[in-house]
Amino acid sequence: MAKKSIEARQRKREKLVAKFATKRAALKEAGEWSLLDKLPKNTSKVRLRNRCALTGRPRGFVRQFGVCRIQFRDLASEGKIPGVTKSSW
Repeated sequence: MAKKSIEARQRKREKLVAKFATKRAALKEAGEWSLLDKLPKNTSKVRLRNRCALTGRPRGFVRQFGVCRIQFRDLASEGKIPGVTKSSW
């Protein structure tokens, strides 16, 4: 499990990115780089990190399912992800 402070920081960044998305796009379109520099750093989309929805783990993220590789394997083994089965040959 990720620390609660890390998860809170991520949620805060997500809100800031959503709030400033149109303003950042307009400034980029106009080429106003000096004004873009004055915006908070956390308003940039690249500052976000994909995290597991269940554990908050930042590494080994499976984008299609929104969970980390460990949780993906557990859920697939339990049959909780439709259409995914453990392969064997």
